[in-house]
Amino acid sequence: MPKFKFNRLQWFVHIGSIIPFIILVWDAISNNLTVNPIQEITQRTGRTAIIWLVLSLACTPFNIIFGLKPFNQVRRPLGLYAAFYASLHFITFLVLDYGINLSLIAQSVIEKPYILLGTTGFLILMGLTFTSTKKSMQKLGKKWNQIHRLVYVAAVLLVLHFFMALKFINTLAITIAIILVVLLIIRIPVVRKFFSKRQPYWAASVNNFLTGRKKKIITTQKLRN
Repeated sequence: MPKFKFNRLQWFVHIGSIIPFIILVWDAISNNLTVNPIQEITQRTGRTAIIWLVLSLACTPFNIIFGLKPFNQVRRPLGLYAAFYASLHFITFLVLDYGINLSLIAQSVIEKPYILLGTTGFLILMGLTFTSTKKSMQKLGKKWNQIHRLVYVAAVLLVLHFFMALKFINTLAITIAIILVVLLIIRIPVVRKFFSKRQPYWAASVNNFLTGRKKKIITTQKLRN
């Protein structure tokens, strides 16, 4: 049997990321997806994909500002879960909602530009997902980092898609947009350098807790020896 060597943060991320899918499946089985189940599935998966993508982008800033290095270990899993929910969202739109009717989809794209934004963002996200492996990193070399900066382009497109698809702008959409703007600002070299030099003293303790490591204590007896 495979052994999973996850730390506390990794366990939390994996379990927390699966819960929305379990709830969705349970609600589908128990016929609890409102009077319009396809719309409900579309909205839930899209919402979850956006939130998880932003959480993935927040991992590096968490390390920059607070010195919380374990968040770098969950950046890729969060991104993959975002891609998973984005795939469910796209499949629901393509198959369940439009029945793979290309002419109807083309008409909808013309009438609703946010669909084109969402599709473009999704395709970029899928491309980054398939090149997120170690083999791809070795093959692409220095180009890998440059290519994977496109995740911010995908995030902007998907957030715009999210905004335009809403009938009314809600608190969640505004919050996500603000967080994304802040994350982009933190990526600016000057801002990044400013925060990296001012990391809090408690970072080491929190890192130990997140990874499950015990703080090393040197006893008087050991010092004497």
